[in-house]
Amino acid sequence: MEVFKFFDAYAIRARLFPAIIGAAPALAALTLLISWKTFGLSNMIASLGMLVLLWAIADFARARGRAIESALYADYGGMPSITMFRRSDSTIDSGSKDRYRVFLAGKLGVVAPSAADEAADQAAADSFYDQCGNWLRQNTRDTKKFPILFAENVTYGFRRNLLGVKALALALNVFVVAICVLLLWAMSWNFGAPMGNKTAVVLIVAAAHATYMLLAVSRTAVRDASKAYGRELVLSCESFLASGNTPAKKPAGKKVATKTSTAATPPGAP
Repeated sequence: MEVFKFFDAYAIRARLFPAIIGAAPALAALTLLISWKTFGLSNMIASLGMLVLLWAIADFARARGRAIESALYADYGGMPSITMFRRSDSTIDSGSKDRYRVFLAGKLGVVAPSAADEAADQAAADSFYDQCGNWLRQNTRDTKKFPILFAENVTYGFRRNLLGVKALALALNVFVVAICVLLLWAMSWNFGAPMGNKTAVVLIVAAAHATYMLLAVSRTAVRDASKAYGRELVLSCESFLASGNTPAKKPAGKKVATKTSTAATPPGAP
């Protein structure tokens, strides 16, 4: 489809696919309830309508996904790429994290917080870990070199954006079902008629869609994907260490800023 040319690999999988799933009943209705035997004005309008609908829902899903991200992080104690660096977190072994801290401190030109520093001021330590996450995101953008990390980021973005569009998708589902019920009522519930068969198919799609959205799209699913991406991001330090990248000499006495860095992050990256 020509529309795919406007999206990169991440946008297709993490933004467009949630939009397609969110609009599935409406797309089914437009496809089945409109005659495509001849391509007339109604078909042109329907085709344009589908493209615009997908574009609008994809944009809405991204915006809503990012809006709920902060609330999701607050629910489970912070951004995973920060919390997993903490000494109190056992997701990654302490020995590996010690090596990563030394490496990233050298790259950032700061002194990594010691165990005592972290115990005394967790916020300052988290500021350092936030900077570490930003450095890693900026230096792991090569999807061919970091395919697993990219895949985890796509999964997280997909689930987050789908959760963001969940309410809209269910509302659209209800609207489509109402239209189909009115059509069947007008046909005296004649499922044997061609239009009745098509309407029944749309209702089946709507039922399957609602079931999926209610059962599979959840904050828990987003949290799992976020943690998987955060873990892979931290572990990407191994690639830099294995390739011979050594940290720069640590400057004496330079402390980590206490405020959280505001550097931009890639789309969907926790």
